Order: sequence, then C-alpha cells, then structure tokens
Amino acid sequence: MANKRDYYEVLGINKGASQNDIKKAYRKMAKKYHPDTNSGNAEAEERFKEISEAYSVLNDPEKKKLYDQFGHAAFDGSAAGAGAGTAQGGFGGFDGFGGFKSYGGNGGNYREYRFEGGDMDDILKDIFGGGFSHGFSGFDTRDFRQDGSDVTADIDVSFDEAAFGCDKYINIKDPSTGKASSIKVHIPAGIDTGKSVRLKGRGTPGANGGKNGDLLLKVKVANRPDMERKGMDVYSTAYVPFSTAVLGGKVAVQTLHGKVMCRIASGTRSGTKLRIKDKGIVSMKDPSKHGDHFVTVQIEVPKNVSEEARKKLREFEALCGMGERNTGSAA
Repeated sequence: MANKRDYYEVLGINKGASQNDIKKAYRKMAKKYHPDTNSGNAEAEERFKEISEAYSVLNDPEKKKLYDQFGHAAFDGSAAGAGAGTAQGGFGGFDGFGGFKSYGGNGGNYREYRFEGGDMDDILKDIFGGGFSHGFSGFDTRDFRQDGSDVTADIDVSFDEAAFGCDKYINIKDPSTGKASSIKVHIPAGIDTGKSVRLKGRGTPGANGGKNGDLLLKVKVANRPDMERKGMDVYSTAYVPFSTAVLGGKVAVQTLHGKVMCRIASGTRSGTKLRIKDKGIVSMKDPSKHGDHFVTVQIEVPKNVSEEARKKLREFEALCGMGERNTGSAA
C-alpha cells in the first residue's frame, strides 16, 4: 500500500469535500479516463482503476470514515484493532469493488468493470449519455456501442457523366481487414461539383457492435470546352456566318440532348442571347424538370475575301448607305 496515492489527491479534492463534490470530481475524471474513450491506452486504464477505487471508498460514508482514520491500511489488514478488521471484512480488500477483468476476445480489448453503489447508474448515464436500465451491480463494455466515423474521398466525373448520371467503379480498402475490393458507385443525373455521394457502411468500423461510418464521395465535375454549366442551365456560343446574321436564317446549336436548329433573325448582332428551353441539366429532385440552354451569338467575319467578293461587298455597302455613315463618323 506504500505506493498508493491518497484517494483525495486521486480525485483532485480536499479532505473536507462534500459527497456532492466527490461525485462531481469522479464524474469528471471517469469521463476523461474511461477505456471506451481511450482505446488501447494502458495508462488511462490504470488511472480509471485508481479513480474508481478512490470513489468507491470516499463515496461510502462508512468506508470514508475508516479511510480518514486509518488511510489505506484500513483495507489491507494492516491497521490495528477491530475497526480495521471490520474494514477488511466489509470492503473485502477492494474485491468488493469487483475488480477489473480482461478477456481475450477481439485481441484482449474487452474489459469488464464492476461497481458498488446505487448512484453508479446515474454517473454512467452522465458519462456515456444513454439510458441504462439494468442497474450497475456490474456492466459490460460491449454494451457501450460506438459508431464508426464517416470518411471523405474525391471522385472525378466528366461533364456528361454528371449531366446524365453513370455508374463508376472504385477501389476501396476495408479499414478492418486491409483487403482491397472494387465496388460500383452510381452517380445520379444532375449532380454538380461539391455534392457528395454517400455509401452506407463504407466508413470506419464501429466499436462494440456500433454501426460502421459512411464513405462520402465528393464529386468534382470536369469542364467541357464547348459548354459551361451554371446550376441547371448550360451556356455555349454559336458562331453565325456574317451573311446569315444580315439576311437571317438558321444555325445548328449543339446541346446536351443533340443538335437543335435555332432561328437567326435578320440583323442579329454579336452578343445576342438565344434561349433553348428545357435543354439544360436535369433536376436531381424532380427528373421531369430541366434547366435551359442559353446561346450567345458570335458573328463570324471572313478572313480571306476574294477580289470579286470585295467588289460585291462594296456594292452591298453602297446600297445600304453604310459607306456614307462610316465616312460621316470618321469626320
């Protein structure tokens, strides 16, 4: 018993502490050092044993009285007199506390802790937060299930894969066995960059029968050179010949859903926007709804013009009075 620390020191309280102070100190210390929150930490387990032993004595008025009088000797049989004998018989040399038992299952990680005291039920409720209805003449840590954590990873998809949905195969490693496997992941139509696909139970494993965490695949959608996405709408540019812009006509516009012939009004200027209804991205919430496709008109001016074409253009300019306007503006 020479190596045992003073029970009051173990709980971080003064000798004159009230029963309420003792209980508060124990709750705080037990929550900090409990093995279920310090898995594999042998030092924390020893501290938890020490804390629980101190509390089992100081929380019992009779045992506390004997301890205050004889110290640790009250329970190891070394104190003189009948009082010490009573302590030895009544407390059982810490065997009355029930001890700590380890079992070989799961690599020896299972431990059993037994407590005395009717208020232990309330204390453990405070530590673990659950409804403990069976009483605590003893409890089994296997009853305290701990859910696994979610894991996040990135997944790249093309512009069209995000627009229409697809199935992709990814390789993942089982955190409990280390075994790699290939699984199919469905990418829903309409998903956008920053959204996640949740794979149930593919995260870190739970402890003591708790459920596994999930794997969250964060989507990154690749760019497409001829289109830009903004929400459910798609934007592109239509290159319209100079003659079509002047005379009017039609131009083929490539959308996600195929080519659409768009009417170009006579006199259309560069920068004019055309709307193609319901040819955008499908809604993830309602597959019957789609965004729109917006087209910006860009007038193409021919670079190589023959002498005959130049003559015709000058005639066209003269007929439209464009030369006079240009001359006037230059003056």
